[in-house]
Amino acid sequence: MKKIIKLLVRLPLILLLSPRQGLRTLRGLILFFRDYLTLKKQVPLAVKEFPFGALFPCIEDRFDEGGVAKGHYFHQDLLVARRIFQNEPKTHVDVGSRIDGFVAHVASFRPIKVVDIRPLSNKVPNIEFVRADLMADLDQSLVDSCDSLSCLHALEHFGLGRYGDTVDYDGYVRGFDNLYKIVKPGGKFYFSVPIGPQRIEFNAHRVFSVDYLMECFAGKYRVDFISFVDDRGDLHEHVQYEQKDLAGNFGCWLGCGIFELTKL
Repeated sequence: MKKIIKLLVRLPLILLLSPRQGLRTLRGLILFFRDYLTLKKQVPLAVKEFPFGALFPCIEDRFDEGGVAKGHYFHQDLLVARRIFQNEPKTHVDVGSRIDGFVAHVASFRPIKVVDIRPLSNKVPNIEFVRADLMADLDQSLVDSCDSLSCLHALEHFGLGRYGDTVDYDGYVRGFDNLYKIVKPGGKFYFSVPIGPQRIEFNAHRVFSVDYLMECFAGKYRVDFISFVDDRGDLHEHVQYEQKDLAGNFGCWLGCGIFELTKL
């Protein structure tokens, strides 16, 4: 009930600042009470009683789509998991990607070793966890340890202190060098970072220009495929590109570049 009272108090302000949103909220409240009264009337005919608890109004869900199938993480996690499934590597290692997204996708069909600076307290089937700082000297057990490596939306954070790591302006360089050491020659590296005009948005992340990324890949990796998520959150998979596309960051201000690479 408190939530409803707060909505009613805020409703005039919402109508003033955003009439469309305010009308949607008002309509949602009307439908909420209509459905509530309808449900109450059905109680005498119920097969089994469910006592009414506190009101928990979710008044806008009926107006939303059935989920959000867009954005950096949604597209990169599905795309790279699918490519790993298709390529069937012997050993896959991930560095810093989302446990509840990409890593979970991969763990649903194969074992995966996860390396992260932060601890993982619970054990999950098919996930082997190793705690390590990729800006420090690399443990020898990780050198040439896999034929398939991923690092999705992670390197941009290295050295900014956001996750308790050491503040280091060149932390991403040290991290990138260590990633190169982990994957065997001829192995696949699936890599993603924010793309756009190069900058630091402290302490959230870095944004990399695509031209600079291509410089980082040169002499170390063959670029097999480039995909990207644009500023609207839509995926462009395995795009054909020219130098002007790279120089223009595929038209992105804050997109997500997804690169499938092979170590030379």
